[in-house]
Amino acid sequence: MSSARKTLELLSFFSTARPEIGLSQLCRIAGRDKATTYRHLQALETAGFVEQNPVTRQYRLGPAVMQLAQVREATVPRKASAQLPMTQLADVTGETAHVSVLSGNTLYALASCESPKHGTRAVIDITTFPLHATASGICALAFGPEQLFKSATARMTPYTANTPVTPDAVARLVEDARATGFARSDRSFEAEIHSLSAPIYDQTGLFAGAVSVACVASRFTPALEHDIKTQLVTASRDITRNWGGALPPEIETAWASSLAPAQTLDIAK
Repeated sequence: MSSARKTLELLSFFSTARPEIGLSQLCRIAGRDKATTYRHLQALETAGFVEQNPVTRQYRLGPAVMQLAQVREATVPRKASAQLPMTQLADVTGETAHVSVLSGNTLYALASCESPKHGTRAVIDITTFPLHATASGICALAFGPEQLFKSATARMTPYTANTPVTPDAVARLVEDARATGFARSDRSFEAEIHSLSAPIYDQTGLFAGAVSVACVASRFTPALEHDIKTQLVTASRDITRNWGGALPPEIETAWASSLAPAQTLDIAK
C-alpha cells in the first residue's frame, strides 16, 4: 500500500458515531505505529483534511473534506436525488433505509434514514460496506463489475457467526440476488440485523449503488419481507430515474418473478 493511500485511508475511520479520534486510538484502529500515524495525520492536517479540537486535542475531519463533498454533490449529484425516495422507503416500511454508492472496488455509505416507528432500530454508522457481509455489498457483487468478486473474497472478515467466509458461500448469495433482483444479509454483519437491497443504475447504464432496508431481525417476517421488497422496487426505480439511469429488463423480470403471485408488478414503468 502506498504512503498516499495509507494517509488518505485514515479519513475512512471517522464517522458520525466516531467524529473525533485521538492519536493512540487511531493507531489501534488502523493497526499502525504511533510515529507513522502521526506523520500521516500531520500531512492531512496541513492539507485541511483533518484538524485538532483545541479542547480535546483529538482529531476530526477538516473543512477541506466539506469543500470536496460539496463539489462532488454539485458535479455528480447523488445524495439530494436519493433523499426523498429513501425517506419514503423508511416511512412505509417502518425500518431504516439507506443508500450506498460504488466507486472503484469500494461501496460507500451515501445517506440513511431511520424510521421513528420503533424504539429499537438499525443504525447505519459505517462509511464503507463489506462486500461479502452486507446486503448492499452482495448487491454490488451481483450487479456490479466482475472484478469486485475477487476483491470481496480476498479478505473475508467473520463479523458474526452468520458471515459467509468462503467464496462458494458468497457466490450462492450472489446467485440468489441475480435470480430474485434482491440481495440479502441475514445477520451476517450485525448479529441482530436482517437487510435487503436492490440495485441502482445511473446515466452510464451501469450499476451505481444500492438502496437497502435494514431491519431488526426479531421483527423480520415473511409479510414484512414482501412489503420491504415491494417498496425497494419503487425506491430503486425512483432513484435510478433521478440518477439518469434505466433499470435493465432482466432486473424488472426478476422482481416480477420473485414477488409473484402475491403481487404483480408493472414491468419497466
